[in-house]
Amino acid sequence: MTILVDQAMWPAHGRLWAHLISDSHLDELHAFAEANGIPRRGFDRDHYDVPAEALGRLVAAGARPVSGHELVRALIASGLRVTARERRDGR
Repeated sequence: MTILVDQAMWPAHGRLWAHLISDSHLDELHAFAEANGIPRRGFDRDHYDVPAEALGRLVAAGARPVSGHELVRALIASGLRVTARERRDGR
């Protein structure tokens, strides 16, 4: 089981944001996020949105930095990926 984080490239609310995922279990992801001060409101169905300033702390705690492409591939391979269609349809 691995926690992965991509680069902060997504602008919102005056900050840049990254994505934090698990490559196998949402329970693992939630536990890691909670242990590292990431609020549950940052969870978006299959990932957490995390601010750029949290990246160093998350990597120091064990998250593996990866490219956005690698993060998406790992999320798909895990079976945890929620597709854009599922998001639109409210699934």
